[in-house]
Amino acid sequence: MANTKKISLQSVSYKSYTWINIENPTDREIKYLAEHYPFHPLDLDDVLSRRQRPKMDSYKAYLFYVLHFPKYRKDERVLVSSQTSYFIGENYLITVHNGELKPLTKLFRECQLDKESLKEYLENGPGFLLYSIVDRLVDYCIPIINKMMDNIEQVENQIFGGQIRGVVETISMLRRDVISFRRIIWPMRAVIGGMEAKLKNYITKEIDMTAYFGDLVDHTDKIWDALDENKEIIEGLSSTYDSMSTNRTNEVIRILTIIATVLTPITVVGSIYGMNIDTLPFADSDYSFIIVMLIIIIIVSSMLFLFRKLKVI
Repeated sequence: MANTKKISLQSVSYKSYTWINIENPTDREIKYLAEHYPFHPLDLDDVLSRRQRPKMDSYKAYLFYVLHFPKYRKDERVLVSSQTSYFIGENYLITVHNGELKPLTKLFRECQLDKESLKEYLENGPGFLLYSIVDRLVDYCIPIINKMMDNIEQVENQIFGGQIRGVVETISMLRRDVISFRRIIWPMRAVIGGMEAKLKNYITKEIDMTAYFGDLVDHTDKIWDALDENKEIIEGLSSTYDSMSTNRTNEVIRILTIIATVLTPITVVGSIYGMNIDTLPFADSDYSFIIVMLIIIIIVSSMLFLFRKLKVI
């Protein structure tokens, strides 16, 4: 086990195999890698790039992987992509990341503190170690999916329970998270699908990794299927909410229209008899107010009867 003071680099070793872990890399760490390993300069540039797509570059002496995994930031209430880079050679694995992904940092910590864990993950070669890291990170996506599905279920209950306050904002945030998650997983599926063929040369023991990598691909596909399902549900809930909102608005407009229509003849009659013209019918009668009110009641009753007949109300 070694610790380099001048640069942010830690390592653990078992027999001839070494795992070097670099968190929050800077130019100093990249310079160290350039001086001690035969890495292509473009790959070293990609390590510091935060917009690099998931990929695999194959060279004679090593493989270079870039993978992205989701990280939910509670303070910002947003799902973001966290990039991890891997250099794998004959007897080493170098992981470069920003330290946000707990499964990766926890696994390295386990190997530092527990010799049995170190033996378990390194004795089969750096290829098996890389598989173990990616497997943990893929499984790390499942609780995020489950939490997202719980939030969708809550929104569904709110919509059909009539609790619409804040629903639009919640739906928009869920849609944003699903879009971000899909953007992370989609390009990574092809990279993970091709890992078995590339990593078999870096797994020393004669173990059949087909089932392991098949399970890894299966988990990735399940995550993608769950994201597809969540996307459809969110779109359906959004459409349902829009329809219910439109229906409520139409209902209010319908009621206001009925009220305005009913009040129109009342306003007309009241305006006419408010002009103080003696020649108006019943204008000089002692019962003019009662007669006018009867006229209004008859008109309103007739209109309400007509509306009921036409099934407007």
